[in-house]
Amino acid sequence: MPSPSSAAGVPPQRVVTIVQARTGSTRLPNKVLRPLAGAPLLARMVERVRAARLAGTVVVATTTEPGDDPIADLCRAAGLACFRGDPLDLLDRHYQAALAYAATAVVKIPSDCPLIDPTIIDRVLGHFLDHPGAFDFVSNLHPASYPDGNDVEVMTLEALATAWREATRPLEREHTTPYLWENPDRFRIGNVLWETGLDYSKSHRWTIDYEEDYQFIRAVYDALYPANPRFGLGDILTYVAGHPDVAALNSAYAGQYWYRHHPGELKTV
Repeated sequence: MPSPSSAAGVPPQRVVTIVQARTGSTRLPNKVLRPLAGAPLLARMVERVRAARLAGTVVVATTTEPGDDPIADLCRAAGLACFRGDPLDLLDRHYQAALAYAATAVVKIPSDCPLIDPTIIDRVLGHFLDHPGAFDFVSNLHPASYPDGNDVEVMTLEALATAWREATRPLEREHTTPYLWENPDRFRIGNVLWETGLDYSKSHRWTIDYEEDYQFIRAVYDALYPANPRFGLGDILTYVAGHPDVAALNSAYAGQYWYRHHPGELKTV
C-alpha cells in the first residue's frame, strides 16, 4: 500500500522491500534454506521483514538459475511474492523487481540478516518517508552503528534507475547500491544512527556467511523465538550478554564486511 507520508507536490510512496536471495553462496551454500525454528532461514527472515509497519510489499528476488528453484518453491508455498532475475547483476535484478511491483520507494535488505529488527526497518524507512522529496537514498550503513545484520537501505526508483543506467564497475552491479552512496555530490544521502549513540557495527555480528554465524543465529532463535517470535534488538543483546559462550561462537568474524574484498576501489570506505 502507498505510504500516507506526503507533502505538497510529492505523491504518497509505494514502498517495495526487496530481499535478494540465492542458494549459491560461496562461503556457506544453501544458507538461506537452513532450518531455523522449524522453517527455512529465509522464511524466518521474511517473517521479520513483513512485521515492519512500513515495509509495504515484500518481494524475494532470486535468480533464474535452476539451482534457485527451491527458493521460488518456498515463496510459492509460503505465499510470498517472488521475482526471478539476473544471477550476477544484482543491480539489474533489484531494479527489474522494483519495476515489476510498481515501486516508487525501493528498499534493499540482504537475505543474510535473519535477526533484523522490524523496528529498525521502520526507523530507517520512517526517516525517508517523513521527509518527502528530501532524499534520494537513506540507510543505516554510512556510517553503520547498529549490530551488523540490521542493514536497511531505501532509495527512490529514480535514483535506482540512474544507478542501473550508469553504474559500470563490477562491484556496483554486484552490490546494488554503491553507485548511490559513493556519489554524494549527485544524490541526496541520509543516514540513521542508532539512537543510543553506541556503535556495535564491528563488535556484534548478527549476519550469516559462515558456519559459526549459523550456529550463533540458531542459538538465538532456539532461545528466544518460542516465547516471542518478534523478539527484538534488546532481547538479543540481553540474551548474548548472559550467554558469552553463544556470543563467542562467531566473534572471530566480527567487523568483516564485503568492502574488504575491494581494497582501494571505494572512495567512501
